[in-house]
Amino acid sequence: MTFKTLTTALAFATLTGAGLTTAAYGDDTASVQSFYDLLSNPGAAEQVAAFEAATAEDWTSSGDYSGADKTRAAFLGRVGGFAQLIPDLNWEVQAMHQDGAFVTVRSRATGTPIAPLFGVDGEGRSFDIMTIDIHQLEDGVISRSWHVEDWAGALQQLSGH
Repeated sequence: MTFKTLTTALAFATLTGAGLTTAAYGDDTASVQSFYDLLSNPGAAEQVAAFEAATAEDWTSSGDYSGADKTRAAFLGRVGGFAQLIPDLNWEVQAMHQDGAFVTVRSRATGTPIAPLFGVDGEGRSFDIMTIDIHQLEDGVISRSWHVEDWAGALQQLSGH
């Protein structure tokens, strides 16, 4: 192998490294998609069952700025509350990328609350926000999720500013 061939091969391996790493772990995007299917259909029993199958029993969610993680049961309770407050909640995945045991998702959440959201009465207004999540997987199931949503932007939209 010539130096030029070796250099080209290394450059290609570097550029496609995420894909090679993903192949070693398998494609876990279907498991991660069930997370967003639940968020878009939080009251549906089949979505809850799919979410439970896609997450580890000791799965945790980090991202509410309190420093406290949510358990799977606490998260499902919170999502159920959102189903009642925002019946048209839609969580659309816009990009999903797996790199080894981690799947990063950029998504868009939209909805129209029927009552005050975080103390803001939107008077029939809707919100449209960006979200970023990182999911860690072990043995094909999500073991931990970190998430950031632009709830400040949602409240600004709901308040009409």
